[in-house]
Amino acid sequence: MLKKPIALLLSFVMLALGGCTTTGTSSVPHQSKPSATVVSTEIITEISSETAVPVLSTTESSASETTVTSVSTTAAITEETTTTAAAEPVSIGFSLADIPSYSGEPYVEVNNNIPFFEDKTVTEAFESYSPLDELGRCGPAFANICIELMPTEPRGPIGMIKPSGWQTIRYDDLIEGKFLYNRAHLCAYELTSENANAQNLITGTRYLNIHGMLPFENKVADYVKSTGNHVLYRVTPIFEGNNLVADGVLMEAYSVEDQGQGIQYCVFCYNVQPGIGIDYSNGDSWVMDESVSETTTTVTSVTASFEQSETEEQCDYVVNTNTKKFHLPSCSSVKDTKTKNRWNYNGNRDDLIAQGYSPCKRCNP
Repeated sequence: MLKKPIALLLSFVMLALGGCTTTGTSSVPHQSKPSATVVSTEIITEISSETAVPVLSTTESSASETTVTSVSTTAAITEETTTTAAAEPVSIGFSLADIPSYSGEPYVEVNNNIPFFEDKTVTEAFESYSPLDELGRCGPAFANICIELMPTEPRGPIGMIKPSGWQTIRYDDLIEGKFLYNRAHLCAYELTSENANAQNLITGTRYLNIHGMLPFENKVADYVKSTGNHVLYRVTPIFEGNNLVADGVLMEAYSVEDQGQGIQYCVFCYNVQPGIGIDYSNGDSWVMDESVSETTTTVTSVTASFEQSETEEQCDYVVNTNTKKFHLPSCSSVKDTKTKNRWNYNGNRDDLIAQGYSPCKRCNP
């Protein structure tokens, strides 16, 4: 009599165990939680479908060297711009250690004058500007220059922007235009219509702006206007360590439709000013030639007493776009110019005249 209840009990135990075994082999739990492979695939799909363009990233390799190590594809173009496909990361092998010290020329060729672009076939317009880093410094600015990006009106004021390392200082007897620093556009206004964009303006010497960058900017502008073609264009400020002022900029350009026959360059432009020493950590400066100590004293006193307003900037001429007159910055007529009609111009007076502007008869610029 005792064996039968035990047998029945064993039967129930076996049935219970069989039921647990069946549940354990079910695929339902795997369906409710995606595997790592599925998650990875979803991420890849999201990135590849999102518009992105190459942006140079830099890593500090030592106290005296900043190396550009890769091209990242994580900087999405804004919705207002035409988009391009993402590019694969690529090492470009650029290092300040490979750049010779400034020796009198405003630039030096890099990588045999061949830009580091991966995809050189893009014919859609775009522009992308890097977010400021934790020190307030600009990163690479990248655009596909074409007629539709170029300005259709005069540039507005940019004096309210204070780039990293900015200082207002003038050396009246040593620098044409007097001021040491300009708010230097990475992507020039004449190429992209970018005006007071803090992500596109660095503290650059007048020498960098006029003798280093401007000739290369003009080459691109003239080419695009004459052909209607596209030019891939990237400018990367190169900072050493935590310096607030860039040592220079890496400028790359490549004309797309003719495979670089019209425009192709890769150059490093020095952020220097002949005769002036610069502390790149904070923008401080001094006259290098000890024989002109009186000039140094004059500069110091001028700097201490000179203050620019939030909307004023150093320039060669102040243009009134309403009256079509241009003036010296010191002209008494300048203070009467409305902000919306004011264009602070750096460049040649002949170029202004060619654009239809005439010199003021009061200051005779």
